[in-house]
Amino acid sequence: MESEPEPPRSWQGHPSDFSPAARPAFSKALELAKANRARLLVAHVLTVLPMIPDGYIAATTYDKLRREQRTGAQEQLDRLVRKAKAAGVRTSGILLDFGVGSVAARVVATAACPVLTVHA
Repeated sequence: MESEPEPPRSWQGHPSDFSPAARPAFSKALELAKANRARLLVAHVLTVLPMIPDGYIAATTYDKLRREQRTGAQEQLDRLVRKAKAAGVRTSGILLDFGVGSVAARVVATAACPVLTVHA
């Protein structure tokens, strides 16, 4: 007698800002992924660094801050992925950075009106 094929695995997403408030949501995401035999995608979106209006920060300094932000976020994302895998859930992590440059990021962060940026 042939065994029945394994049902297709679905994907389940868990966006996280790594805050303490996100912990119960992560626990629930693990619970649901296990129950549904789903793969878990843990995602984090890097935020635009806050800027002071009319303040100046050198582009090299801004770029260094962004690298540090990305490194810290990647470490936290990796920690969540390891935790999910240890719980027996097939997991992937993705760190999203919309690639806003230092000048565009300053404009977006300090503008008092909507700002449209276009990737060239």
